[in-house]
Amino acid sequence: KEGPPAALQKAERYRIINDPTSAESICLDVLAVDPENQQALVILLLAITDQFGTAPTEGVRRAQAIVPRLQDQYKRAYYAGIICERCAKAQLRSGAPKSEEMAYHWLREAMSWYEKAESQRPAGNDEAILRWNTCIRLLTRNSRLRPGDEEPVTFTLE
Repeated sequence: KEGPPAALQKAERYRIINDPTSAESICLDVLAVDPENQQALVILLLAITDQFGTAPTEGVRRAQAIVPRLQDQYKRAYYAGIICERCAKAQLRSGAPKSEEMAYHWLREAMSWYEKAESQRPAGNDEAILRWNTCIRLLTRNSRLRPGDEEPVTFTLE
């Protein structure tokens, strides 16, 4: 039980050197000992999203399953947004048919989560605002990112 802090530092390092599978494995080991470890849950979620690649569907389900385990309401909304944003970027990299429409959908979903997070953010924490701004800039700078015919387009930049 004394090992989780050092193990989680290693997991962070594995994420930094682009080895998310090792980071994920370490987090699963920590969670086996301490199932409610919030830092391990966040690193695990991020390690899973690091692995989205060009086919994020299974990873999205795995990452979304972690969100309800986060104890803080702000973090639940913020990391739900992170999952959506990273899924959008994976869709764009895939180049698959309709990937731009799917990326648009995921970016809008991310922005919705970031708006919820922003309303619950701790004082001085601008992460959700910064992520929202990143999403809107992606949408406004890439003319291929458009909704399907059934969705209207409305942009407002904060």
